[in-house]
Amino acid sequence: MSSIRVVIAEDDHQIAEIQQRFLERIEGFELVGLAHGLDEARDLVDILKPELLLLDVHFPKGTGLDLLRELRSGNSSTDVILITAAREVDTLKAAMHGGVFDYILKPLVFERLRDALNHYAEHLDKLRNMESLVQGDVDRLLPRNATPNTSQPVPNTNLPKGIDALTLDKVRKVLLEADSSRNAEEVGSQIEASRTTARRYLEYLVSCGELTAEVSYGSVGRPERRYLNQTS
Repeated sequence: MSSIRVVIAEDDHQIAEIQQRFLERIEGFELVGLAHGLDEARDLVDILKPELLLLDVHFPKGTGLDLLRELRSGNSSTDVILITAAREVDTLKAAMHGGVFDYILKPLVFERLRDALNHYAEHLDKLRNMESLVQGDVDRLLPRNATPNTSQPVPNTNLPKGIDALTLDKVRKVLLEADSSRNAEEVGSQIEASRTTARRYLEYLVSCGELTAEVSYGSVGRPERRYLNQTS
């Protein structure tokens, strides 16, 4: 079976590169276009007609929701997964009314994207193999009947040994709200854990592409690793 063709629309160049790298690690998908603006995204979808568009919400000129509504009113066959920092319920409602396949909150986690794309591939495969519908088929295809897993970005079964989902979310929150880089001791203090524990989680997030790490030299010249959220 041929690869599922994907266009990424993300105005932040660094985040777009992270999405591209993540996509390259997921079998069965091919990046055919990368847009940093809505006009460019609109042209790529119109010309390339990809199966899937990974779309941000906030752009300097307009929103991804505007493009989503255009695609639906124009009967575009391209499906859309929103990847966004927008946490407003109204944005989610608008996305659902626009028929998005999935809604993923930033910072993007590789495992969450992988699960969403694998689910999408299975969804397409089911549709391609259907000749007629029975109610059971419809119930399995509609998103409202899917097992909800959006309460935690990374399911426990996908986490390596020594990484707990609850603690991981606490570390994410600290770095997401930080206005500057943090070291392991500072993060550990905020999540009420040891420096060693905090560093283990921070290094895991670096390996996932969510954080960047830099070496800083303090007043006594001792180097330390400091961590910064990719979207900061």
